[in-house]
Amino acid sequence: MTVVTRETKETQIRVELTRGQGVAKVDTSLKFFDHMLGTFAKYAGLDMNLHARGDLRHHIMEDVAIAVGTAVYQIIPPTAARYGERTIPMDDALVHAAIDTCGRFYYRGPLRNKLYDHWMRSFCEHAKVTLHVRVLRGRDSHHLTEAAFKAVGLALRDALVDSGTVFSTKGSVALEVK
Repeated sequence: MTVVTRETKETQIRVELTRGQGVAKVDTSLKFFDHMLGTFAKYAGLDMNLHARGDLRHHIMEDVAIAVGTAVYQIIPPTAARYGERTIPMDDALVHAAIDTCGRFYYRGPLRNKLYDHWMRSFCEHAKVTLHVRVLRGRDSHHLTEAAFKAVGLALRDALVDSGTVFSTKGSVALEVK
């Protein structure tokens, strides 16, 4: 299990994360955000216990993205399948997500909700993943956001599978910082 704690003047975040059955206990004080994080964990197959408090919605969401991204980075197996992609329909919404757990940050959206788009970008930066999210169609912001979290979760689930081999023409990458 990976535990990430992030405390600032603005927020207090604690995340416990492990690969598992997708069981989540989430309390950020933001009901829809709790729902999205629980959905993400369920579809990604991650057991997550998350508690967050803060002064502003933006600060809570951003700092949770940093903490969850950091925790995800810690659980990526060295021989992960690396890639995953999924397209999710949800009523009027159709959203596609493709992810690479390569250790390099890149995010391309956008989601129509700026806070949730910012969450995806911050998550990717700290999980060190490349993620493309495409809204193919839809108007309802709730459905678009939820379809995105489901698509990203399922894509991540596929990418985290331990394949037993390194999926890179570079082989294993070693990076030492002194």
